[in-house]
Order: sequence, then structure tokens, then C-alpha cells
Amino acid sequence: MDEPSKHQGRAPLAGTQQHTVTQLLARWKAGDEDAFAQLLPLVYRDLRAVAAKYLSRERAGHSLQATELVHEAYLRLAQVSALDAHDRLHFFTVAARAMRRILVDHARKQQAHKRVGAHRRISLEELTVGELEAPGDLLEIDSALAELEKRHPRPAQLVELRFFAGLSESETAEMLGVSRATATRDWRFARLWLFQFLNPDQATG
Repeated sequence: MDEPSKHQGRAPLAGTQQHTVTQLLARWKAGDEDAFAQLLPLVYRDLRAVAAKYLSRERAGHSLQATELVHEAYLRLAQVSALDAHDRLHFFTVAARAMRRILVDHARKQQAHKRVGAHRRISLEELTVGELEAPGDLLEIDSALAELEKRHPRPAQLVELRFFAGLSESETAEMLGVSRATATRDWRFARLWLFQFLNPDQATG
């Protein structure tokens, strides 16, 4: 019952719940540990939807489950003494980044037990829908995104919010404080930059 339908997406919380999340985050930042425990029921459904998106990109038989990924991310966040999140959307992106780090760590462990194969080109379509086929794919994109972040921070953050966190175009624009048109331009630029970085033999200049 806690799974949203494929057409439902992440419906915005009611105004009262939005306010409650903001209040709980403020209390957490002020040192109230109980506030963080009260936050989980309000954001769990959204976090599990993101976790499911992440894991849907992995090969069948992935050892992590969505519930496990949410709980591990939440435990990591709970250990942060000063969580840099001031509202629901901001918290959502911080949690999504924690999930990304968990999956990258997991992919590194998987790859360490396997012989690295030949380099596989990653298409622009895969950078849109996230159809990754192996742990190495995630590691390559994570590394490329880190490089993009050094050179173009805002487009890199946009990719993390859209590709990894699964936010919509409008949610991403809101989170970054830019217009939807700017978010669209950044998304196109970032996808092309990452494609060329990941496929240097296919770069068009």
C-alpha cells in the first residue's frame, strides 16, 4: 500500500504536513533528536519511491532492497550532527544523495569481486531514463558527475536531482531557484557534456 502507482508520482504533501516537516527539520537542526524520528513517517513513502527508482536501474537480483536502502540512508542522515535541510524538498534531495552514495559504495564492492570488462558506451537515452546495466555504469556516471560538478556546479546538481533523485523538471527548477526554461537548458547541456565525457571517441565538439 505504501507504493505509489506508476502514474501517481510524488503527490505534494498537504500544507499542514509541509509545515510539520519544516518544523521538524528546524527542531532537528537545533539538536532535538526526537524530531528526526518523527520525520520518517512523513517522508517514508517518497523516500521509498526514490529507492525503488534507483534499484530499478540495477540488474535483476541486486542484493539491496528498496526498504533496506531507505533505512540505511536514514541511518546515515541520523548520524549527521547538523543536517543541511530546511524543508521537505531540500531534505528529499539530501536523502537521495545519501542513497546515491550507498549504491556507489555497493557498486564498488561488487566490481572489486569481478574482472573489469571492456568499456561500454553509455547513450544519451540512458542518461535520461537511467537504464544502467552494470555496477561499472553507475561508477562511471558518478565519476563523470563529480567532474562536471567541478566545472559546472549548477548543471551537475540538476543531474543529481533529476537522474538520481527522480525529481521532475518543475521540482528541480524550484529546488535550484531558477526558471523552468533555465533548468531545461541546464539539463540539455549537462546530458551532452556527460555523454561526451563518458564517450570521448563519440564527442562532436
